[in-house]
Amino acid sequence: MNIIEVLKELNADGMKMDSPENFKNRNYKIVTDSCCEFPAGFDKDPRFEHIPMILYVGDETIIDDETFDQKSFLKKVADCPECPKSACPSPESYRESFKTDADRVYCITISSKLSGSYNSACLATNLYHEKYGEKKIHVFDSESTSVGETQIFSLIVRLEEKGYSFEKIIEIVEAFRDQLHTLFVLDNLETLRKNGRLSGIKAIIASTLNIKPLMAGDHGSIVQKAQAIGVKKAFGKLAEAVHNEVSDKECKSLMISHCNAPEKAEMVKDLILAKDSFYEVIILDTAGLNSTYANDGGIIVTV
Repeated sequence: MNIIEVLKELNADGMKMDSPENFKNRNYKIVTDSCCEFPAGFDKDPRFEHIPMILYVGDETIIDDETFDQKSFLKKVADCPECPKSACPSPESYRESFKTDADRVYCITISSKLSGSYNSACLATNLYHEKYGEKKIHVFDSESTSVGETQIFSLIVRLEEKGYSFEKIIEIVEAFRDQLHTLFVLDNLETLRKNGRLSGIKAIIASTLNIKPLMAGDHGSIVQKAQAIGVKKAFGKLAEAVHNEVSDKECKSLMISHCNAPEKAEMVKDLILAKDSFYEVIILDTAGLNSTYANDGGIIVTV
């Protein structure tokens, strides 16, 4: 599958993700968990539905839906000595979201190595068929999160508008997913410390020395790619990684999400665009679960 040729064909139409009104096809539905950040306006379109994660901070339960208040949530996380926890959507919530007059349903979840959301959605597909009969439903493991899911969401929308078949869309999206790069820089390491992924001593040293890690997705797992003294240098390493590791960038979309850090997102965008150009650039704010782990000031980049 030559993904670049497909992207060139789609880009020739000039349609970008600046409005759902650009896309007229209504014979499909996309369901995602709430780790997927929809571009502006798409959350109001009935073709697209978020299924919320459940977040726990101490004794408090928070639904990751349109009521999520990021600033209040981040304060609660900072004040709580325990690591925040989460629960994936139930199979029943996915199954009911698959009920639609649309002919085709696509579901996108956070990496199966980070959450049970993918398995829940797959079980929901079987439950749907048992209760309601046959329907074209496919669940994608994004092997990413946040704007990694948004990348897949965007591609499905554009392929549907172009008239590709359900089966061909699955083939193209899975090939695209396998080539997707996910990179992120954490400005606050407290969540990693609280959940045991970073010892207290390492967290203190990192904080004292202002060390910022550059992390990357590796087939759905998270690995540390590099580190730098200071967030600006870490962003520079991120831009270098995009420049050195991503091919055919002019055909691809650069997507950036930030946790309560719009100025940092703009800085990252400028550093990346100083080296390369892209078909489209989209900046979004992180939803609930992504805010939990990116933490205040975190930046996620996918291309």
